Amino acid sequence: MIIVMENGASDAQIEGVVKKIKEFGLDANVSRGTERTVIGAIGDERKLDQEMIDALPGVENSMHIVKPYKIVAREWHKENTVIDIKGVPLGGKQIQIIAGPCSVETQDQMEQSAKFVKAAGCRLMRGGAFKPRTSPYAFQGKGVEGLDLFRKAADAQGLPIVTELMDVRMLDTFLEYKVDVIQIGTRNMQNFDLLKEVGKISTPVILKRGMSATISEWLMAAEYIAAGGNHNIIFCERGIRTYETYYRNVLDVTAIPVLKKETHLPVIVDPSHAGGKAWMVPALSRAAIAAGADGLLVEMHPKPCEAWCDADQALDPNELKQLMGELAGIAQVIGRSI
Repeated sequence: MIIVMENGASDAQIEGVVKKIKEFGLDANVSRGTERTVIGAIGDERKLDQEMIDALPGVENSMHIVKPYKIVAREWHKENTVIDIKGVPLGGKQIQIIAGPCSVETQDQMEQSAKFVKAAGCRLMRGGAFKPRTSPYAFQGKGVEGLDLFRKAADAQGLPIVTELMDVRMLDTFLEYKVDVIQIGTRNMQNFDLLKEVGKISTPVILKRGMSATISEWLMAAEYIAAGGNHNIIFCERGIRTYETYYRNVLDVTAIPVLKKETHLPVIVDPSHAGGKAWMVPALSRAAIAAGADGLLVEMHPKPCEAWCDADQALDPNELKQLMGELAGIAQVIGRSI
């Protein structure tokens, strides 16, 4: 950390800052210029709280040199991490498309969905057994029964399953049903108790970006999981909330190259929740793959008009198959495959 003292800061104030730095086990280097004195904190600067330092008498401002996130940062781990999901690699040269319905509804619906997902060439399946809804009167998912329906349908097609965990009290149930990838939704990105708990297991975690979260906040949320010991983390950009109302969320394509620079972990995109309309999904998907995403989380329903949840944004089976063909062409151009 670099601490810049005010012009005219007294020796006592400078010594006070040095003393505070040493209290946290760090060394201090004092550099006196003609107008300003600069103090460098040497050691693990993450122990120092910037607001605490800025509040000390005589301090003008301070700044961290090392990023506050360490385990998920690329500066500490240069190679891209490839996460193995039941034999399916995510994060390497092969781009993975995770498709399936927004919510688990019936056994027949899930069996049809699994068949169409497999036929399209997707290697992982998504589906919500527990659904966070804005209205308390909207369909909330089938819960544990939904996990059972999902597991049976996906197993019949040999597809690993991805589903959202909303409540830490359900974690043991998710492990009982051998959920292959646990999704942490946008509303729970900063549910730190939940992040700590999934950090204690080895199951891969998809961490969706909070609807108003900065990149730094998102990375720090991932650090909570990694600090617990689970390094199988997948970032998912799903759009952020702005003043625009034409579409559901604003897909931040810029976040993809930024994350690829900042972290070694895989980055995927949810074009369905970004656009909110099925007709937008192909264009957003193509943009995401071209920008370097390692995968997509796409909603597909056997009969979108009959979907119990988010019917407007679900592709039908033919649209999913067509999209897979389009994405294969883009992937080939950038030296990857679907």
